[in-house]
Amino acid sequence: ERFVSWVKHFEAHVALHRSLPSSLPSPRPVCVRGMSTTKKQINGAKNGKSREVPTVKPPKYYPADDLPVKVPSARELVSKGVTKLRKSIKPGTVLILLAGRFRGRRVIFLKQLPSGLLLVTGPYCVNGVPLRRVNQSYVIATSTTVDVKGVTTTKFEDGYFGKAKAAKKKQKKDDDEFFEEQEEKNELSAERKADQEATDAGLKLDDMMKKYLKARFSLSKGQAPHKMKF
Repeated sequence: ERFVSWVKHFEAHVALHRSLPSSLPSPRPVCVRGMSTTKKQINGAKNGKSREVPTVKPPKYYPADDLPVKVPSARELVSKGVTKLRKSIKPGTVLILLAGRFRGRRVIFLKQLPSGLLLVTGPYCVNGVPLRRVNQSYVIATSTTVDVKGVTTTKFEDGYFGKAKAAKKKQKKDDDEFFEEQEEKNELSAERKADQEATDAGLKLDDMMKKYLKARFSLSKGQAPHKMKF
């Protein structure tokens, strides 16, 4: 009985030490067949002059637990990181926003940005929707189209819509500074206003199209959007 208890104690002790992470770095893997390598020049007469090293440097430390690696799906491999635009969305297509501040509004699609987001506008002079980025998952594409040949969109990229970093505030403030401080309002720059006006001017809309873009989309009781033809 003493021998059996000693064996159980020893097995538990070994299992505990195996579960604990090691403080020493794991040995680096040697270049094996199939691993991509590059030839590196080595200085010194007795060092062989060159050496095969891995193209991607292996990590010095490895996690104690085996973390599962996500296997990319077939769609991710085909897309190569580029978001594919839906077939129903083309430049000039009228979209219906389903989320965000302007949900229910109709907008005009201008182009797809490198990030995969859609560049749309109301236009602002018609329904108050400015130039903004939206995700194509949250829009309904309609069969209505507008001529956008007069709009120049080369200036608009993802960096155009980024917010400037705010300056760091002081940790301690005097009583006078605390009461005199006023909230800074995010005012639209003159450049943004000029770009919006130029975009609105490039869209030629008749009175009927303006009324259509002004109208807000909504559903009544019993209406199923998947059975509608937009």
